Amino acid sequence: MPAPPAPAPIRRIAHLDMDAFYASVELLRYPQLKGLPVVIGGGRRQADSVLAQRENLPLDQFPRLADYAGRGVITTATYAARAFGVGSAMGLMKAAKLCPQAILLPVDFDQYRHFSRLFKSTILEIAPLMEDRGVDEVYIDFTEVPGGQREGGRVLARLIQKAIFERTGLTCSLGVAPNKLIAKMASEFNKPNGISIVHEADLQTRIWPLAARKINGIGPKAEARLAALGLSTIGDLAAKDRAWLVEHFGRSYGAWMHEAAWGRDSRPVVTESEPVSMSRETTFDRDLHAVRDRAELSAIFTHLCEKVADDLQRKGYVGKTIGIKLRFDDFKIATRDQTVATFTADAKAIRQAAGQCLKRVPLERRLRLLGVRVGALRKAAELAAEPPIEAANGELF
Repeated sequence: MPAPPAPAPIRRIAHLDMDAFYASVELLRYPQLKGLPVVIGGGRRQADSVLAQRENLPLDQFPRLADYAGRGVITTATYAARAFGVGSAMGLMKAAKLCPQAILLPVDFDQYRHFSRLFKSTILEIAPLMEDRGVDEVYIDFTEVPGGQREGGRVLARLIQKAIFERTGLTCSLGVAPNKLIAKMASEFNKPNGISIVHEADLQTRIWPLAARKINGIGPKAEARLAALGLSTIGDLAAKDRAWLVEHFGRSYGAWMHEAAWGRDSRPVVTESEPVSMSRETTFDRDLHAVRDRAELSAIFTHLCEKVADDLQRKGYVGKTIGIKLRFDDFKIATRDQTVATFTADAKAIRQAAGQCLKRVPLERRLRLLGVRVGALRKAAELAAEPPIEAANGELF
């Protein structure tokens, strides 16, 4: 008799999160700051005059958070700074009260994108099924990868950690679990440079005691509503009937909460995700006036268009809808867009169309933020391969 078929491998999905990614990249440039509270945020202009990319800058010459003046926010912070209560999206002025001695470094997105590409290419050399979730995190399907089942995935996780560190000098944390939902929670268990393995049997002991907000998809508003109903943990959610959750949170969201609380998530690891749009925006260190600060605004506007064009060209896309975003000094937001005749990734064409959008917005108030967006994207290679559209009489448009 033929041998019975081998059982299907157990599904093992990893969530990999780089540790304090932006800050860690900066520590590669300034190793003398290792172990110190460091905050990344604010505009480059204010800090570049001091730093000037000098790797051997003495500690007493670095900008300090106590000396910052402006409305910038923190992009990220080292773990030493987080110990003072400083965190991402916090205003720099507020952070200065908590940790005035922290060193302030400007963001350098070009450098972060470089290291992002580097660590992701390292993963793909080991595990080919990877879902890109942003500059510093990915999902990886361990199920069929050699070593992906050993010790629940720990062996492969160690290999990936080691390879990334050798290639980049950066550390990361991984959670390996039956699905993406639990893997994302698990990657936070042993930060930094940790590995956490969760099995289906661990749901009640390791997942249910966690706060409900630890489920990716339960935000502050849902958390507040849950608290008002006397529910604070994932276990509290799991104890409620699906019908009860649907009654209080709606058919779709309530049903999803029930599934999430019981650790059920069948989403696959998606290796290709087409972007809907690409954009660049910047918040000014001070409010800018459309007339009195015209030259400065024009330079920033042109720079944003160039950066969007660079992003499109680097990733092989062209777009047909050009748009702008403005935030005024009263925090109101205005957006405008227009569809151009042909797909483009050209900075001048983007600048021209975005400029036309800008003319359609009243600019009496001062500006806090300016952004440029290109949407209706297509792959440039695919578009070039398509046959030309013919008119009814056979002539090309």
